[in-house]
Amino acid sequence: MVQKLEQIESPFIIQISFHILIETLENIAASDVDYRANYAQSLLNEIKLIPEFKTGLQDLTLIEQNQGLLKNLLADLFPTALTKNEIKAVTIPFTNITFNYTDRFKKILDEAGVDFDMNIRDLDQNNLYIMSCCLILNSFYNQNIDFTNPLFYDIPDKNGIMKHYRILYNADFIDITPTSNSLQLTEADIAILIDNFDNIELWKEKFPPYSWNMIGFGIVQLFDASIESSLSNLKTNLLKATDTKNEELEEDFQSIFRSIFKIPNLKAGVTIYDSQDNLLISPKFEDKNNSSFILFNTEKADCNEQLFDCFRSTVVQDQKRFIISNVNKSAEANQNANFIQHLKCHNIQSCILAPVVKNNELLGIFELSSESPNVLNSINANKLDLILPYLVDTLSRYKLDIQNQIEAIIQKEYTSIHSSVYWKFKKEAQRYLHNTKVKNDHVFKEIIFKEVYPLFGEIDIKGSSEHRNQTVKQDLQKQINTLIEIIDTLKSSANLMILEQRQFELTSHLNELDIALKADTEQVIQRYIESEIHPIIRTQNTTEEVQSAISNYFDKIDEKTGMFYQARKKFDKALSKVNKRLAAILDEKQIAAQNIFPHYYERFKSDGVEHNLYIGASIHPSLPFDKMYLSNLRLWQLQTLCEMELEHHKMKAELPYHLEVTSLILVFSSPISIRFRMDEKRFDVDGSYNARYEVVKKRIDKAFIKGTKDRITEKEKITIVYSHAHEEKEYLDYIKYLQFKNILEKTVEQFEVEDLQGVSGLKGIRVKVVHQNTTVEHS
Repeated sequence: MVQKLEQIESPFIIQISFHILIETLENIAASDVDYRANYAQSLLNEIKLIPEFKTGLQDLTLIEQNQGLLKNLLADLFPTALTKNEIKAVTIPFTNITFNYTDRFKKILDEAGVDFDMNIRDLDQNNLYIMSCCLILNSFYNQNIDFTNPLFYDIPDKNGIMKHYRILYNADFIDITPTSNSLQLTEADIAILIDNFDNIELWKEKFPPYSWNMIGFGIVQLFDASIESSLSNLKTNLLKATDTKNEELEEDFQSIFRSIFKIPNLKAGVTIYDSQDNLLISPKFEDKNNSSFILFNTEKADCNEQLFDCFRSTVVQDQKRFIISNVNKSAEANQNANFIQHLKCHNIQSCILAPVVKNNELLGIFELSSESPNVLNSINANKLDLILPYLVDTLSRYKLDIQNQIEAIIQKEYTSIHSSVYWKFKKEAQRYLHNTKVKNDHVFKEIIFKEVYPLFGEIDIKGSSEHRNQTVKQDLQKQINTLIEIIDTLKSSANLMILEQRQFELTSHLNELDIALKADTEQVIQRYIESEIHPIIRTQNTTEEVQSAISNYFDKIDEKTGMFYQARKKFDKALSKVNKRLAAILDEKQIAAQNIFPHYYERFKSDGVEHNLYIGASIHPSLPFDKMYLSNLRLWQLQTLCEMELEHHKMKAELPYHLEVTSLILVFSSPISIRFRMDEKRFDVDGSYNARYEVVKKRIDKAFIKGTKDRITEKEKITIVYSHAHEEKEYLDYIKYLQFKNILEKTVEQFEVEDLQGVSGLKGIRVKVVHQNTTVEHS
């Protein structure tokens, strides 16, 4: 025990005194009840020798030296018959000064260890100061302020399990009086304080430190609220669980369940159940130390696996708890052999699997395990009735969160509604929800954006169809030649005339490949080989050398296509790599481009990467629109295409198949309207006049320079197609600027574009990108 009362900053000057209790004894001594009066008088005689017990003391050595007298003095408040049941001591409220413990309190502190420091949970110094002030308001100013939340001591037991004790104070034996330094408060002062709980400076102004006397003693009584407190902590942590990856949170979970079940080596885990695919899945919020002992570091498993046979019907189908209280005894009885072996491998001696169910749907399995036998059993499994409702809410919320994430991914990757126009869809959805709630019929409005300026650009794989056909032809030729060689070898060892006919037919197919591929050539040859050639070579008993050649042939066949896929695979990989890299650049640059002015953006990958941009006041009505933003976005588009072209030039050497690209921008200065097509779930131009823009966009990349057979696009160059003189001037200015930045070469080609069906008068500008640059600076 400390020798002197050391105070933290407080409005109180604290003195320990038993004056109220002594006054009670004096009244008893003056009574007519002899045995009570005599006992009280004998105590008073002893107390007279220590006047500080009545006048007040701060030297705690007096308490330590007179523990026997204090025990007698406090006997009515601390009955001997209850000392092993009650957790009780004398205290000064809101401090850790305690003495005159009951036996049960002493035992709890002894088990906690000499190093344990008993402090009130989550009570900081400012809150303590304000609570002390509220005590003055209630006792001296007759206010009725409910200023305390439940207070707890967290004290470990001898096994290290944290127990949680609710604190109750009895302040009947305390007097609070003002000193000369205290301030007299008005009703207005009190009203201000009540409305400013968090303003510690205000409270200290009205209740200066050490301006009030607190004299007397309090009684603290603790109640074991471990289960209630743990459930409260569990609820709090589960609310954080789905979006928190924190080792402290995981440790909290384990500590909470150990407190509830009073098992020091208890481990808890959760497994998600996917009813659609009948899978057991480890949830993503689960820390690696909190992994499921069912799955044990496996991300997912089929629920029909033999390992789960023992509990599948009980937990998954009947939705009842599955309990093994003693793993070794179950092993001796030859029960659940596979699962028992699995548990023993992970040093588990008892376990409980509890289904987490909502509306008869199995959401997951809550798991408890221990290295000790019999500590988990059918009796303490009933505590799960307290826990599972919280887990039901958490797993339900987790599954909904996962579903929302999946839908967000689907929207982003497959049916994207761009963020720039999301507000309009949201507005319509809100209108729909309002109408359905008030039971009104709802007709969805069409989503239309009027008076927007379109920008179209693409980087196309030059001659992609020819490359694709050529690689298909190479694979077919190689496969047919290999089969001809195999059949030629078989002819010498097998007397089958049909082999010679098949060889003739294969040669005929090979000759057909010397001319241009037809639309069905590949399919015809594939069907022929699979139905006429493969059955023959698979059934031949021949020499080991020929058999090896046949095996090598089948090893070269692709599992997905069923044909040779070497040359085409190189082309497909190169195409995919180019598309992925260029699309990534465009997507990244688009994020910054939205700062110019919010605009609609969509991007497509096929044999290259193309994009549509739409900008105008209707896209973002809350911002003033100016054509300057259109000009800025056009310059951004041109510069970004230059960077994409440069990136392709850098990556050509690493491609498995040589591919060139051509770049094109279509300029269209008339504003158009775009409408969201509900049937196709995409935006399209609206109206017959605006359809001209779509016609040009679809046909322009295959157009020729007027009067020639030369395509308007050319590798390593940017082609800009336009209609009007002011567009020509605008883009020539952009080109001059990019030439100044050494992004475009000095030579600029200008030409007329051949007339397209229903469209004439188009012109073009073409300029080469400077390939010495490795980076492009954006203005």
